[in-house]
Amino acid sequence: MAIVKMKRVRLIALAKDRDALLSSLLHVGCVELREPAEYLADESYAALLHQEVSALADAKNGLTELQRALEVLGQYAPHKGSLFAQRARMRESELLDGKARAAALGKAEQINGHARAIGQLNARETRVRADQAALAPWSACDIPLEVKGTALADLLLGTVPSTVDFNALAGALDEAAGAADVRELSADREQKYLEVLVHRSCRQEALDALRTFGFSFAQLKDLTGTAAANIRALDQELRQIAGEREKEIAAIQKMGSCRDELKTGMDRMEQVIATESAKERLLAGGTIIYLDGWASVPEIPALEQALSKFDCAYELTEPEAADYPEVPVELRNGKLVRPMNMVTDMYSLPAYGSVDPNPLMAPFFILFYGMMMADMGYGLIMMILSLVIMKKAKPNGATMRYMIPLMGLCGVSTFIWGALTGGFFGDLIPQLMLLFNPDSTFQLPALFSPLDDALMVLVGSLVLGVIQIFTGMGVSMYKQIKRGETMAALCSEGAWFLVFILAGVGFALNQVKWALIAALVVLIITQGYGKEGILGKITGIFGALYNGITGYFSDIMSYSRLMALMLAGAVVAQVFNKLGAITGNVITFFIIAMIGNALNFALNILGCFVHDMRLQCLEFFGRFYEDGGKPFRPLNITTKFVDIEK
Repeated sequence: MAIVKMKRVRLIALAKDRDALLSSLLHVGCVELREPAEYLADESYAALLHQEVSALADAKNGLTELQRALEVLGQYAPHKGSLFAQRARMRESELLDGKARAAALGKAEQINGHARAIGQLNARETRVRADQAALAPWSACDIPLEVKGTALADLLLGTVPSTVDFNALAGALDEAAGAADVRELSADREQKYLEVLVHRSCRQEALDALRTFGFSFAQLKDLTGTAAANIRALDQELRQIAGEREKEIAAIQKMGSCRDELKTGMDRMEQVIATESAKERLLAGGTIIYLDGWASVPEIPALEQALSKFDCAYELTEPEAADYPEVPVELRNGKLVRPMNMVTDMYSLPAYGSVDPNPLMAPFFILFYGMMMADMGYGLIMMILSLVIMKKAKPNGATMRYMIPLMGLCGVSTFIWGALTGGFFGDLIPQLMLLFNPDSTFQLPALFSPLDDALMVLVGSLVLGVIQIFTGMGVSMYKQIKRGETMAALCSEGAWFLVFILAGVGFALNQVKWALIAALVVLIITQGYGKEGILGKITGIFGALYNGITGYFSDIMSYSRLMALMLAGAVVAQVFNKLGAITGNVITFFIIAMIGNALNFALNILGCFVHDMRLQCLEFFGRFYEDGGKPFRPLNITTKFVDIEK
């Protein structure tokens, strides 16, 4: 079907039917609602209608709570899931069950409550440990901290920089205040912690002497008892905190069985978010609501059947050419072509009303990928991985649902090209046979060899490139002729088609000179079309000659990468196989060969994709592709963790 046809849908319904109407649209899944901004900007509409309000913020908060709860379970009750675990299946009515959604939110709130309690306990523990660290230097002081002295003496607790000479400080203190005694309780890299006993009559003299050494009073809280006793009390508090935290963690771990319910709750909440988002795209006025959007044509019968249940008025109209930039784009193709959506999604969707490139690109992409990889062993791995993942995991993500089947199709092409070149993990089997019999001449059957027939492979690569370029030129001509620009099509791509044909015939008949003359005459006659004035036509001819010849030549030469990657992959595999064979031991041969082939496979599976993408996006798309399409995002049921039974 390629690019799905769309129709503009405008609908007026009763406000009391709003929720039921949106629920029906969610079920049908074929209507994308437009933003109402253009109507609100129109005074005539704005005077009658206003934008609907919704509970979207609350729904998003609920989803955030569920996500946070899952993260908490992942931290405190980790669960090792299966690589190929299949998603649960449920009916649509079960997914939209409000009571089940509320239950999941309630459990998420409990889990997050325990997590918040743990956070508070951790903060409390940090404060306690900070208090302990502050008291530790004073633990040698056996005088209660609330005691500041006696009737005749004062107790001074303070610090000096660690660089201070304690003996010099003690001597200066003794000289300034004879009735004073200083003791170093402890020291660290920054400070020395001092206990000073001084008679009250000479307190000021003692302080003056101490301050010359940078003495400052200890900043201790209003504590009672000795520092050691306070540290022991804090240890007891830390044990209490640890016990409370263990209880909270145990409570979270006990709720680990709710993980699947929370995941399903996230899918349920996504449907609420979709519905609430749709409400904000509605316009309301009194007892009616107004809806404007796009509907996919194949589902219109189902849409009309759903709307027949409501008292509403609607119209479906074909979009005009001026509306095409605003019309959303959806691509639908068969199983063999559908995986190509991955490529167009990464590049850009085609504009509505243009050509879907996927059916045209699919055979080239798959053929080119297999040609660059060209190994039966690598192809088998790709096919097996694709089949296992599709059967066991059933990927449904935006990328994986296309990437895995595409890998399988490219694996088939890789295997076929490997059979043509005789590659099975490079030359693994011939090297293995040589280990058993040094005189062995065994070789896998092959139509050609990338190493021995490199020139033939290069020519074949360029021929394939010409075929793809011709295909792109043909599509471009078709589009121009369809728009009524027949002469423009004949004088642009049509002229170059004729030039290539003349060049090929001249080369085949050994009449290159006359072929070049005929091609030059064709270009002179055609390349001035559409240019105004003699100077414009002359400029157009010379510009077309230069740009056309250099452009086509460089584009065709780009396809030499098909040969280069085929050759590189084969050489790397053979090098590692040869390194393994040098050991003369079958076990070490397999170890070295498999490690090398694994590296080669990993490098090429990505490298071939990148180079294949380049050929499609630059050399092929540049000839006919109109990008800029907006993806079709209908109000429909989308899930991440469950599958809906139809």
